[in-house]
Amino acid sequence: MSGVKSERRQKIKWRIRKRVSGTAERPRLTVFRSNTGIYAQVIDDVAGKTLAAASTLELGLKSLNVENSKQVGAAVAKKAQEAGITSIVFDRNGYLYHGNVKALADGAREAGLNF
Repeated sequence: MSGVKSERRQKIKWRIRKRVSGTAERPRLTVFRSNTGIYAQVIDDVAGKTLAAASTLELGLKSLNVENSKQVGAAVAKKAQEAGITSIVFDRNGYLYHGNVKALADGAREAGLNF
C-alpha cells in the first residue's frame, strides 16, 4: 500500500481486529468502502466463512451516497436474518464511523440486527 492515508487506515484496522472477532453466535459485520461503492459482509471468523454479503454493485446502485449505504445495510441485515443471525459485532475496518459507514450501520440496525 502506498500513501500515508492508506497506511494510517491499515494501522487502525489492525488495532480494531485485535479486539473484534466474529463467532458463529455473533458474527462480524465488516465494511469496505471504495470511491464508487460500499460493500458489507457478515463473517464467522472461527470457521472462516462469509455468511451474508451485500454491496451497491449487487443492488445495482450507481453511486456512493448515504441513502445507498443505508440500503446496503438493510440488504445485508435481511440476508443475515435469513441465515438465522440476529446479533453481530460491527467492524468499521479502519474507516471513521461517519457518513456512509454510519449510514450502513444504521440501515442494518433498522432492519433488525442487534449490535
